[in-house]
Order: sequence, then structure tokens, then C-alpha cells
Amino acid sequence: MNKTFKRISLLLAKQYTSIGGQAVIEGVMMRSPNAFVVAVRKPDGSIRLRRDQWYGLSKRLNFLKKPFLRGILMLVETMANGVVSLNYSANIAMEEEEKAKALKKGKTLEEFEEAQKKKEKVSIATFLTMAVSFAFGIGLFVFLPHMAAYGIGDLLGLNWTLDSFGFHVVDGAVKAFIFIGYIWGISFMKDVYRVFQYHGAEHKSIATFEAGMDLTVENARKFSTLHPRCGTSFVFFLILVSIILFSAVFTIIPIGTNLPPLLRHVVAVLFKVALMLPVAGISYELIKVAGKCSTAWWAKMMSAPGMLLQKLTTKEPDDSQLEIALSSIKAVLILEEKYNLKDASGKVIQLEEIDIKGIGEMEQTNSTLTEFLE
Repeated sequence: MNKTFKRISLLLAKQYTSIGGQAVIEGVMMRSPNAFVVAVRKPDGSIRLRRDQWYGLSKRLNFLKKPFLRGILMLVETMANGVVSLNYSANIAMEEEEKAKALKKGKTLEEFEEAQKKKEKVSIATFLTMAVSFAFGIGLFVFLPHMAAYGIGDLLGLNWTLDSFGFHVVDGAVKAFIFIGYIWGISFMKDVYRVFQYHGAEHKSIATFEAGMDLTVENARKFSTLHPRCGTSFVFFLILVSIILFSAVFTIIPIGTNLPPLLRHVVAVLFKVALMLPVAGISYELIKVAGKCSTAWWAKMMSAPGMLLQKLTTKEPDDSQLEIALSSIKAVLILEEKYNLKDASGKVIQLEEIDIKGIGEMEQTNSTLTEFLE
């Protein structure tokens, strides 16, 4: 445990890049301020790179860069990026199997490739999947903890109401317990364990870049799988802020006071869902402050619980997985540098896919951390 805290302290004393990523099925997505890349290991061992320029809403609407609003935008964009990346990686993983089945049924290679292109387009099914996933998340991490807190209070005869701080502390504690239990449970699944390895590879590749070292597997091996800017740490801040904000808001605003108790709590849950946007905005600002004051004792204390949670969501990757993550971050740096995307006033490159045998085939990049400081 002491070694873990020492590593956390060292990490929190650094400067960090504005490049972030996400583990996907047999791959890693990386997004810089202006580029978006998904690198996936194909069944034949080669690497597929999906490369595109990122020209998000903040580029078109400057006010979305303002404090508190930028956190909300980050949450929405991260969810959208995640769905696109996971969908894409799943298609790649199944591509060879589907190709063999299609050819066996008498279809030509051209017909198969055309069908694959249609699948990659955002469809009603994709939106349905997003909606169902969102509803499941709300049910598991908002509705269930809230009703559990209500039930615990009733069982213990505490008779606490929505304006009680204790109610929201228990709500947050149950939320944290469900989250940790859920992550721990799914980590035993073989496919999820591999995703967690890619998560560790993503952190190691970013740390390699932040250390100013060449993006090689040999260099990346040296770094920790933990990183302060991880989404896992963001979840901890979400839970902490929600406890404080919900306690304050429900004390000021009487929600459904004339409704029957059960119905009142259902209305309160819906109100909480709406409040998740400001919760995300405040949480993002806290992470930014903790990052800027990373050497302060209070900043280290704020970040430590989220870092410890990463012990569950990251696993030590193998060299093949490190190569994928390094290819992904290298690809965004190449796009940023080659097309000068920082100064682009619109879309200057379009989505493209290329296959490479390994990271050795990629161009060199001269990009440094100072160009991409968080």
C-alpha cells in the first residue's frame, strides 16, 4: 500500500498532456484536442488505424470552453467517442469471422466490404443501444442507490427526508459500493480483463509521452498503469460532488412535498438525473484544480481515492497491447503535426482507415508535451 501511495505522489507532481484515451475491444482510442484515432488489433495480427480530425462543439461555440460548461461538454463527448470506438472495435473483432461466413454463402469480397461500410454508419440500432445503456446506468447508479438509502432509513426508523445530509451520504456510499462491486465482478470475465489490460496500456503510453521518451514498447513497460486523469478518478469526484450538491439543492428546493413518499422519491430521482450535468461540470473543475496544484497535500488527498480505484480498472498489459496503445497515441500526434490541426478553422482531413503490420511502419513525430499541456 505504501508503494502505491508513493507512486501516486510522484504522478501527482507532474504536468499532464491534454491527450486522453479509452480502452476498447482489442484496442485503444486516443483523442488529442484536434484528432481522434482508434487502434485495433485485427485477428490476423495486423493493426487497423481509424484516423480522423476531431472538430467538436467547443471549436464552433467558444462559450462551451468556459468553466463548468466544459465539464458537461467533456462528459457528453466522452460518451459519444466511447460508443463510436466500442462499436468500431467490435466490428473489427468480428470482421474475419463474418467475412468467412459471407464468402461461404457465395457473396463476393466487394459485397462484404460494402455491407461492412453500411454497418459502421450510425443507425437507429446504435441509438437504441445507447438509450438502453443510458437507462441501465441511471437505474443502477442513480435509482437503485437512492431507493436503497430510502429503504435503509425506513428500516432503521431514522425517518430522514430528502433535505437530510445523512440520506445523501448513504446514497453516495451505496453508489460507491455498487460501482466498486460491479467493476470487481466483471473483472473476472476474460474479455473484460483484456479491456482492463488495454486500459493499463493506454495509461502507460500516455505516461511515456509525458516523460518525453520515445514511444516504444521498451520505454512504456517502465511506467505505472495508474494515472491521475483517468475516468475512474472522475467517477470518485462525481460521487463526492453529488453528495454535497444533492444535500444543498434538496434543502433549498422542496421536491414533491405534497406527493406520497414513494412517488416523491421517484420524482427526486428524475430531478437528480437532471442535476448530473452540473455535477459533471463541478467535478471536472475539481480535477483541473487538483491537477494544477498537484504537489499540495490536499490535492494529493483528493486524487488518491480515485487512483486507488484504478487498481481495479487497470491490469498489466503485454507487449502486444502496449504496441496498440502506442500506435494510437502516435497516430494522433502525427495527425496534429502533419496537418497543423491546432490552427485549422474547419475540417481539413476526412475519416480514413489504414492497416499496418506494426508501430515500426509509422512515421516519426517531433511533438512534445509542451505542445499538449493539460
